[in-house]
Amino acid sequence: MKAEFVNPFVTSAFNVLQTETKSEVIKGNVTLQDTPLVSDEVTVLIGVVGRAQGLVLYGMSEKTAKGIVSTMTGEHIAVFDALAESAVAELGNVITGLASGELERAGYPCKIAPPSVVVGKNTSISTLSIKRLVIPLSTRHGDMTVHVALRETY
Repeated sequence: MKAEFVNPFVTSAFNVLQTETKSEVIKGNVTLQDTPLVSDEVTVLIGVVGRAQGLVLYGMSEKTAKGIVSTMTGEHIAVFDALAESAVAELGNVITGLASGELERAGYPCKIAPPSVVVGKNTSISTLSIKRLVIPLSTRHGDMTVHVALRETY
């Protein structure tokens, strides 16, 4: 996978999470995987089309999602409800939107689809023949994993 596809997501996810959680974000070791993703309790999926094409996924526990949304909204979120789901989807949307702007500046114009949210652990999500770059991020609310599965189209 091209570094031009990965770096925008690392930077965007790091900056957005740091801003939204109002705390330090720590990046773990980045790995490349070619097996289907097994979902976390909450997984945001966003399609990307254009010169860069594929999926970006953001996985986390429900506890992490509620903690991040609580900080984002300034209200304690006790239950992962429609508001929390919408806020987590928007978080993924913001990260992906910023990254897609960086991709365009690097010569890979693309558009993003509206986010979808999978709630439930252990769902197998295939990125077909596209390998996933897996970026673990730790926040004070818990861990989020960013999965970037993009390829160049001509």
